[in-house]
Amino acid sequence: MEPESTPISGHGLLTMPDAVWELARRRAEVIAPLAGLSIIGKQAVDEASRELGISRRHVYLLIKRYREGSGVVTDVAPGHSSGGQGKGRLPDRVEAVIDELVRKHYLTRQKLSRAAFYREVVQACRTRELPVPALNTVTRRIARLHPVEVRRSREGRDAVRPLQSAGGNVPAIVAPLDQVQIDHTVIDLIVVDDRDRQPIGRPFLTVAIDVYSRCLLGMVVTLEAPSSVSVGLCIANMACDKRPWLETLGVDAAWPMSGKPKALFLDNASEFKSEALRRGCEQHGIQLSYRPQGRPHYGGIVERIIGTAMQRVHELPGTTFSNPGQRGGYDADKRSALTLTELERWLTLAVAGYHGSIHGSLNQTPAGRWHEGVREFGAQPVVAHPAAFLVDFLPVIRRRITRTGFVIDHVHYFANVLKPWIARRDREDKFIIRRDPRDISRVWVLEPEGTAYVEVPYRTISHPAVTLWEHRQALARLRQQGHDQVNEEALFRMIDQMREITTTAQRATRRSRRDLQRRRHLPASGTAKTPAAPPDEMLPPTNDTAAARPFDEVEQW
Repeated sequence: MEPESTPISGHGLLTMPDAVWELARRRAEVIAPLAGLSIIGKQAVDEASRELGISRRHVYLLIKRYREGSGVVTDVAPGHSSGGQGKGRLPDRVEAVIDELVRKHYLTRQKLSRAAFYREVVQACRTRELPVPALNTVTRRIARLHPVEVRRSREGRDAVRPLQSAGGNVPAIVAPLDQVQIDHTVIDLIVVDDRDRQPIGRPFLTVAIDVYSRCLLGMVVTLEAPSSVSVGLCIANMACDKRPWLETLGVDAAWPMSGKPKALFLDNASEFKSEALRRGCEQHGIQLSYRPQGRPHYGGIVERIIGTAMQRVHELPGTTFSNPGQRGGYDADKRSALTLTELERWLTLAVAGYHGSIHGSLNQTPAGRWHEGVREFGAQPVVAHPAAFLVDFLPVIRRRITRTGFVIDHVHYFANVLKPWIARRDREDKFIIRRDPRDISRVWVLEPEGTAYVEVPYRTISHPAVTLWEHRQALARLRQQGHDQVNEEALFRMIDQMREITTTAQRATRRSRRDLQRRRHLPASGTAKTPAAPPDEMLPPTNDTAAARPFDEVEQW
């Protein structure tokens, strides 16, 4: 019998046209601070009204919708306007067209006149069979634009200097979660598999650090190279209550630092610029900022803490050190002793210790700084539904529905919930699908109305849960064997054969051991791991060189 699953709200996150999404995002930037106030002054509402170009009554309506919703961008997305007393007279689709053309044609070095821009608006509205706004209406929309933004876009950076105060400096970071930096590194340690305790190579670490308090907010350890998924997992780890995760690891430590960040500061790697990350952050009110090209010191805080963590890792058995010169004649493979889970537990304990140690540039502990900020500015909300939050950051796939469901990379997916969609399917319509590469046995499909994701499993439920990495390796091997036409049965037979070889090999190679450990460490459920705590003899040594010590030599920033 097909298991029932609870739909996950989709909010129309990826179904909105770019122009409508941009309008909703701008509204959320203005409305969210007001919605968080217990008393909203008339002056603040009037300022919001002028900035958004809507009536005061409409501002109050958006505040009400934001408070009653989930506190995300789509809560204030445009609906269908009917005009009337106290309401905007233009339909929201026309407002979205004007907003889109302002960015594409008016705010450019071409410097179109207002009359020329109005002709662009008229042509676009007629092409889309929308009502044509009056010239004065469009002129008023332009007049509401920020003068600094207008001059910078139309005349260049130098032209705005007389209009700017403080030289365009970055706003001060005055509270927890004002800015969070995320980065990756390969860990300077060889880990072993948890069956034969043989070396399988170096894992990867993704960390998030709060610039205000220097607390580590999120951490992900994987055997997979950094990707948009590891970024999403780190954001989810940061935004959710960590207690269930710590219990799963078997770690008795306090790590209360959690919450949705107000802004992320990232480097320019491709995994930080995916569609899923961009819209996921916009949906949850998280601002994305990137380091200027050629200025690596802009991410110095997170890189310094990573460097400090690696110094502690160099005390563990199996370390590769930072370079061959440091390593000398030390045999990292031979000395390796920690499994991936044990390393994750060690890092978690080290983080807890670091939070309680005096930070050189703060002159207090990171934990003390965090709690001080929370007392002064209040705690940021913690995500209540981790699975739904993570789905907003998973990679996006677009597929048409067939009579048998969906086919993704030669694998069929079907559930009874698809039957009504199949009956009225349009061959041109593509569905938005989210897939967790750690477990491709199910996907999340956005309903045609764009309101919720539903879980859709394999059509053949007897197939085992596999990672996307396994799937791609099996596909590559089939093609090496000359299989031009790959079918699902052949694909899973190859996966079974590869697993059998990996599992039963008497003297497993590092690569096959790593393959096996990848499956064991990454959860079949795609959420939290549930391994039992390892026995005492499997824990890392507790002598002075291997005990989990705090990262006490932190950056002087």
